[in-house]
Amino acid sequence: MIIDSHCHAGKGDGLTGPWDTAAPLDAYLRRARRAGISKTVLLPAFHSNYREANREVGGIVASRPERFFGFAMVHPSRDAGRIGEMVREAVERFGFRGIKVHRHDARITREICETARLFAVPVLYDVMGEASGIDLIAPEYPDVAFIVPHLGSFSDDWRAQRTVVEQLARHPNVHADTSGVRRFDLLVEAVSAGGPEKILFGTDGPWLHPGVELSKVYALGLPPAQEALVLGGNLLRLISRARVSPVRPHPIAAPTREVGQAEEVMDPWAGSPFSVG
Repeated sequence: MIIDSHCHAGKGDGLTGPWDTAAPLDAYLRRARRAGISKTVLLPAFHSNYREANREVGGIVASRPERFFGFAMVHPSRDAGRIGEMVREAVERFGFRGIKVHRHDARITREICETARLFAVPVLYDVMGEASGIDLIAPEYPDVAFIVPHLGSFSDDWRAQRTVVEQLARHPNVHADTSGVRRFDLLVEAVSAGGPEKILFGTDGPWLHPGVELSKVYALGLPPAQEALVLGGNLLRLISRARVSPVRPHPIAAPTREVGQAEEVMDPWAGSPFSVG
């Protein structure tokens, strides 16, 4: 079974780029079928209301539960104080099996990590080049699995990606996905440093072609058992522990962002700020 561990779906409510406008699945599903991908983890597009976005993705997952898994997206600062409630709804109502966080929104918080611990779900955290933060959260939450997409940088920041490669070796609970990694030898290094059990196949669909992304995994030339881990076994292992009922009723709450505090507007793919207004 080949599982794409990273694909977006649904509508965003912004118009600054593809990432917050729409993530249609029609072309992706045709391409994925031809490539032999049988299951996909769906994540919302960027949105000003992730509860609403998660519900939209939940509807897509519910329409084809044999085809899709879901991860709930949360905003570390805007959703502070209610992240446990949001994840509870996503897990119990829609059967979601993970949490997605993007540095474009804000840095990951203890509230998010505590919530992941309570529900025993992995956190897909796009650090957007800020890989050093993984060295802070991984040892603080050794029982939480963190997945770093793009080896740490969609914008081809090889320094950040090499940092993540090293983190794969240092931290037992740190994993990475293959989506959007252009420097192929970094994928080779990641498998060598962390082992095949630390790498997950992902595409960052629907914007990247799933067949193209899958070809990179095949090009690694791994033995069949190791390739099977990367192509789906690792993802299934990480989501298999999810609890419908958490071990405690409420996670800790993080302080909300102060009113009036400036928030930088950035392109989440390029990792560079752009002006608005």
